Amino acid sequence: MRFLVDECTGPAVAEWLRSLHHDVFSVYDEARGLDDESIIEKANFGNYILVTNDKDFGELIFRMKRPHKGVILLRLKDERYKNKIAVLRRVLELYSDKLANNFITVTEKTIRIVGERRGRRGGSFI
Repeated sequence: MRFLVDECTGPAVAEWLRSLHHDVFSVYDEARGLDDESIIEKANFGNYILVTNDKDFGELIFRMKRPHKGVILLRLKDERYKNKIAVLRRVLELYSDKLANNFITVTEKTIRIVGERRGRRGGSFI
C-alpha cells in the first residue's frame, strides 16, 4: 500500500510502515512544513492513504470537499509513537481492505469509517 505520513504523526510511524514494505512518503522527512492543502493534494494525486493526527483534514474533506484516496485520522490519548504503531497495526490487520477512499477515525478503543457515499460504519476496536 501507499501511505503519506503527516509531519505531526512522526518519522517512527513512517519507518515502521516502510519496514512492512509499504511505499511511504514522510512529510517529516521529505517536506517538513508543507501546509495541509498541499498534503491532501499530494496524497490524492500520488494515490496515497494519508495517516495523520491533525483534525483539520476532516474540515478539508467534509466541509471543503477536497478529494482524497483515504485518510486514517488518529485521535489518541496516548500520542507516543509506540501507541500510534500499535493502533495502526490493528487497523491494518482488521481493516486493510477498507482503507482506500474512506475516512477512518481511530481511537484506542473505537474505529469509525466514513465511506465514499458518506455511509458510516463503526464499532468496537479492541
